Amino acid sequence: MNNSILAYEWAIRFVFFFGILVLMAIWEVLAPRRSLKTSKSVRWYSNLGLVFIDTLALRLLLPVQAVGIALLVEDRGWGVLTNIALPYWMAVVIGVVGLDFVIYLQHAMFHTIPTLWRLHRVHHTDLDFDVTTGIRFHPVEIFLSMGIKMSAVVVLGAPPISVVIFEVLLNATSMFNHGNVRLPGRIDRLLRLIVVTPEMHRVHHSVVIQEHNSNFGFNLPWWDRFLGTYRDQPAAGHEGMTIGLSLFRDPKSLTLPWLLVLPFTGKPGK
Repeated sequence: MNNSILAYEWAIRFVFFFGILVLMAIWEVLAPRRSLKTSKSVRWYSNLGLVFIDTLALRLLLPVQAVGIALLVEDRGWGVLTNIALPYWMAVVIGVVGLDFVIYLQHAMFHTIPTLWRLHRVHHTDLDFDVTTGIRFHPVEIFLSMGIKMSAVVVLGAPPISVVIFEVLLNATSMFNHGNVRLPGRIDRLLRLIVVTPEMHRVHHSVVIQEHNSNFGFNLPWWDRFLGTYRDQPAAGHEGMTIGLSLFRDPKSLTLPWLLVLPFTGKPGK
């Protein structure tokens, strides 16, 4: 079973990635929440270009990633969950929830430490908010994030299947909660009790500093509520709010080549 997990992990992740991307793109056409302010084709080229570079770099430079580490952890008996007598299904659930909490903390950290913010602001410089914003990350941030996840897997002793489930959920929910889609208010209020919704996460992409330093969750919404970083709505409303960062408002300076060098130029900003 372990070998099959490793063998089919990339296929499983690609199927979910492509499927969610297509479904969200169709939903955005049928029921958009906001009108786009910039060229969609230019943005998609840049955002999907980053995904291609991120994936290629990880595959070439980091052949053993989170699932591979989880297999090693299970084989060597490392980590908390490996050394506690729990039903396997419970260890899987705790592994998924625990990794999600780590990613919440990581996200808050990337907003707090200036050097890390330089990397993460590539994600926030998107002047519009749609499904591809959810996969717009600088390659160096992706490497650091993978290192944090691998460390968390070792400490937790997360079962390999829990790591696969977490990676699929993280990617899928990131694209979902960055969707430029319209949800009825009642459905949104119910959904955001169990998952981060587009209405909830869009606040995080506000140009207002107090708003983009809130709603750090990608998958589970509970951490923001428990730790005081939850913000229900943007002050200007979802259709009136400005997306992006105040330092970066020129679309011509936010193309793929510029995004790759952006962390290494200028001041970090707040």
